[in-house]
Amino acid sequence: MISGWFGIFIRMMEILGIVIFDAEEAEVFKGFKSKIVVSNHPSLLDMVMIISLVPNADVIVRGSLNRNIIMAGVVTKLYILNSADFDEIVTAAKESLGRGNNIIIFPEGTRTPRSGEMRLKKGAARLALLCGAEIVTAHIGGTDKYGLGKKDPFFSFNHREKYIYRIKIQKILNSDKYTGMENHRAVKRLNSEMLEILQNPVDR
Repeated sequence: MISGWFGIFIRMMEILGIVIFDAEEAEVFKGFKSKIVVSNHPSLLDMVMIISLVPNADVIVRGSLNRNIIMAGVVTKLYILNSADFDEIVTAAKESLGRGNNIIIFPEGTRTPRSGEMRLKKGAARLALLCGAEIVTAHIGGTDKYGLGKKDPFFSFNHREKYIYRIKIQKILNSDKYTGMENHRAVKRLNSEMLEILQNPVDR
């Protein structure tokens, strides 16, 4: 239901001339089952865009959203809080993946800085290895998301061009290839592999 409403919301923004939503692989996203979907995070609308493409999604979200009066009820019932004990997160993720759902994670933990190095936290890699799940790396590109990005002034927006969201699947990573490796080394290598892909996306 939420995925459908987000799709309607995006369509309304397109009609109003606010955004252009370019997702040529929408049908591929809809066909994913029991995958962990990771992406860069350039703007406030990224979760809306990704969930609109993945109808059977759980999202690991900031625990602080549970303190938001408007969001608390929805977030607690539908999504996995990153403030929970990590073992609880793993259990919830395994149950969700076991039902054929997909887990969406923005591994930076915050919005991608407009300049400087991209840094990934290790939670997504740890979760994938513990759950034995494949990771779908996706990249959100398009025009600059000024006004929606990290540290942008409140009420600011891009005066020069429309917000274009171009979402591309990059590569699917199989966590099984790290089986037998020491856990901390496997996490580090998988995290580095994700970082390399997200920093250097291929526009196919």
